[in-house]
Amino acid sequence: MVFVSRNNELYSHAIFKSDMVYLSKDVSFCSAHKLYNDKWSKEVNEEIFGKCAHENYHGHNYDLTVTVKGEPHPETGMVMNFRDLKRVIKDELIAKVDHKNLNIDVDFLEGKMTTAEVFIKAIWEVLAPKIVKASEGNAQLHKLKLYETRTSFAEYYGE
Repeated sequence: MVFVSRNNELYSHAIFKSDMVYLSKDVSFCSAHKLYNDKWSKEVNEEIFGKCAHENYHGHNYDLTVTVKGEPHPETGMVMNFRDLKRVIKDELIAKVDHKNLNIDVDFLEGKMTTAEVFIKAIWEVLAPKIVKASEGNAQLHKLKLYETRTSFAEYYGE
């Protein structure tokens, strides 16, 4: 909309109505990994990554929040069935990473550093298209929040 002010200056004012709803699902899984750059010496890796570079790996009890967005479907009233969201997360992610070594066992992380930052982006690449498909195009992935520890986490919005 365009308005004219009292002093005849034009200004615009946008009015948006949105029925966007955000759904979130929390899941947990356990995985081992190590942070190690093969291009560096053992000493440099230990200096940069500390105990995370240990040759025998280490583990985390990860917590992940998956948030999708969309408008409620006119027939179901749902953005996405929570059951379908849970199934996608379980089948496409948890089955591949739970009680696995991220550096060795997880194909979508092959050749990548397994930092929280890289891991969360890889999770996005796995889940985003599956969520669209499972919701028949009604929902899309909005945000991921990955806790590596109780106080350390990464967030990603696909940007």
